[in-house]
Amino acid sequence: MTEGFSRIFSLSGVKRDHSRFNDIVRGKIRKNLKQFISQGEMVARKSNGKVSIPIPQIELPKFIFGDNQQKGVGQGDGEQGDPVPGQGQPQKGDGKGEAGQEAGQHSLEVEVRLEELAQMLGEELELPKIQPKGSKSVEAKGVRYNSVLQQGPQSLRHYKRTYKEALKRQIAAGMYDPDNPVIVPIKSDFRYRGWSEEVIPQTNAAIIYIMDVSGSMGDEQKEIVRTEAFWIDTWLQSQYKGVDRRFIIHDATAKEVEEEVFFSTRESGGTLISSAYKLLLNMIQADYSSADWNIYPFHFSDGDNWSADDTKSCLSMLRGEIVPRVNQFSYGQVESRYGSGQFFKDLMEHFQDEDQIVATRIPDKNAIYESIKVFLGRGQ
Repeated sequence: MTEGFSRIFSLSGVKRDHSRFNDIVRGKIRKNLKQFISQGEMVARKSNGKVSIPIPQIELPKFIFGDNQQKGVGQGDGEQGDPVPGQGQPQKGDGKGEAGQEAGQHSLEVEVRLEELAQMLGEELELPKIQPKGSKSVEAKGVRYNSVLQQGPQSLRHYKRTYKEALKRQIAAGMYDPDNPVIVPIKSDFRYRGWSEEVIPQTNAAIIYIMDVSGSMGDEQKEIVRTEAFWIDTWLQSQYKGVDRRFIIHDATAKEVEEEVFFSTRESGGTLISSAYKLLLNMIQADYSSADWNIYPFHFSDGDNWSADDTKSCLSMLRGEIVPRVNQFSYGQVESRYGSGQFFKDLMEHFQDEDQIVATRIPDKNAIYESIKVFLGRGQ
């Protein structure tokens, strides 16, 4: 038993070092979060509730052969141009060759839980916590470890408290030797984590993404939308227990699609934004009662619409039927060389004082950071 506990407690130093390394890594991520937010590559690295982030700034220590003076070849003296044993005569050149044999700079792949990434995002952008609306929520039972017991299964043993109990007992009995501080717990020292069951309210949220896929929306614009959606998902899923995600694409007509289709479809037709808003309204009325759900539509477009009459129809639906049902309606204008950008101007003209409508221009990837801050900064 003594050997087993010595082995367990000897691992604490390794755990501390690992914890320090993780703190350093997360410090690097926090420092460069603005850069990471603008990079779409993180979206492809998302899996199993985690995301892999490349950290090229951290260099891992490594062993090399040779003496501390770094002279000669291997060990001993050597002169410039001496051949390496077993390698033949040295190759001479002007240093302009295309290939090399030295190791290049490698980046470190670090996995971060999405919950932790959401916390970093909230701190970086100073996002307020969302206050869910709606009078109804789903209740689920959860477990909270909130006590320490003298009996329990081995899987719940509390090693730190066990160690402290053993230390107190040895000091009280006069058995503790500061010059040889060996702590050996006995059965009466063992402590275990205790838990209790509690009811946890789970509020629901629906995120409904809408994107213009007409000919003027190219691959660059879609990549911006994909990146924005990743960070929007990360934050909203940290604020709600249950989240539904739906996807609507539109050109002159609108339809609901799966996520992969949403980010890969490209059409060549014209644009009738009202077709998407009608489908959105039907979806909300059929599936998401505003008394039970917190609803977040996000519409991305380059600002073109078929006619002024269709724009008037969109503004009317927003004011009379959509905005009263949602927490916030967000419009992101992903600018392109072909888009007029007129729809953003129309929204600002008619809803300048409307808190539940948020609109932002996104000219390129560098603008994603500020756009997300605008979308999520009101805590609605």
